[in-house]
Amino acid sequence: MSSHPIIEFKNVSKRFGDTSIFNDFNFSVKENEIVSIIGPSGSGKSTLLRILMTLEGIDGGYINVNGESLWHMPWNGSYVPASNKHLHKMRDHLGMVFQHFNLFPHMTVKRNITEAPMRVKGLSRSEAEKNAEDLLELVGLADKADSYPNDLSGGQKQRVGIARALAMRPSILLLDEITSALDPELVDEVLDVIRNLAKEQRFTMLLVTHEMYFAREVSDRVCFFDQGRIVEEGAPEDIFTSPKEERTKAFLNAYLN
Repeated sequence: MSSHPIIEFKNVSKRFGDTSIFNDFNFSVKENEIVSIIGPSGSGKSTLLRILMTLEGIDGGYINVNGESLWHMPWNGSYVPASNKHLHKMRDHLGMVFQHFNLFPHMTVKRNITEAPMRVKGLSRSEAEKNAEDLLELVGLADKADSYPNDLSGGQKQRVGIARALAMRPSILLLDEITSALDPELVDEVLDVIRNLAKEQRFTMLLVTHEMYFAREVSDRVCFFDQGRIVEEGAPEDIFTSPKEERTKAFLNAYLN
């Protein structure tokens, strides 16, 4: 794992109306680090990912991704709010898998995966289709290339969602509660794909999850969020076996017991 931070939040603030989500928030992720974010609903976990994916703006502070400012850009010796062109360029670093699958129902599985690489990255159809076939093999769905989303189970749809995110060749993968919409018996098939990515592919991952045992297994670091701040962070074994903060202890006791 590199010591170079690939994601940096510097004194970031974010509000929804009169509600403050983040206030002077600082956070960083190293290159190739796998970080799980846990915590109660409404603590800012998913907002963090949506800000990184430029789906939500910020009200103050700076964010760097791969050494470049995300929501600002240099102009005449200072920084100004980012243009749409700059945001579009920065999104190339990031791939996101959502709670809900967001697949195009009128497109086959293969076309769901090839559409964005051809339109956004300019890949040829043959290159995009070869990449899609390789990714479907990776997620265990090689036989579903010509199927439509409505013919798939929830777990299969989510695995297609993972393949679609990877098709854009991001350096950072954001995973937002990717098992929360699944029936319990389908959870493991999705988590197995992430386990394999963590072990075999090894790139930067930021996971928001309520799967505590999974977070403990795959993460290099676990961060416990509450009310828009990191209450406690550390190695998985330390967080899950001997948390220091009472708020962390109470949360884990409710989830694990």
